[in-house]
Amino acid sequence: MPTTIRHADLVETVAAALQYISYYHPADYITHLARAYEREASPAAKDAIAQILTNSKMCAQGHRPICQDTGVVNVFLKIGMDVRFEGFAGSIEDAVNEGVRRAYTDADNPLRASVLADPLFERKNTKDNTPAVIHMTVVPGDKLDVTWPPRAAGPRTRASSS
Repeated sequence: MPTTIRHADLVETVAAALQYISYYHPADYITHLARAYEREASPAAKDAIAQILTNSKMCAQGHRPICQDTGVVNVFLKIGMDVRFEGFAGSIEDAVNEGVRRAYTDADNPLRASVLADPLFERKNTKDNTPAVIHMTVVPGDKLDVTWPPRAAGPRTRASSS
């Protein structure tokens, strides 16, 4: 039986995931950093680790970006051959970019947009961080896997959904 992916669900998933990864470090990162803090002998290094942990906690509690530079959104889609799309007036790319747009212009936590519409000549900021860099692969199965990999100057974690 094919899985149906609705346009609104894909847009919301992209927007929610980008917001989430803007203010939460992965749990394993926090665990390892806390262990490093406990083992650290240098007072200066211990203080630096404590500041990172404190900042991470404040970002998570306040739902504010961990880093002001949220970078260019890179999205990898693995589309199962048995996936069916419903309610899409435009393309899958259009839906992903709408999710990016909503995440970056969220009134409760606007993210810093850094994408330029014409990086060579006008250098005009799109103000919503679109377009995202989108990679799509068709694979066997009935799932849609959406992944944001760790990137320098971008999202700090891998989020994915099926």
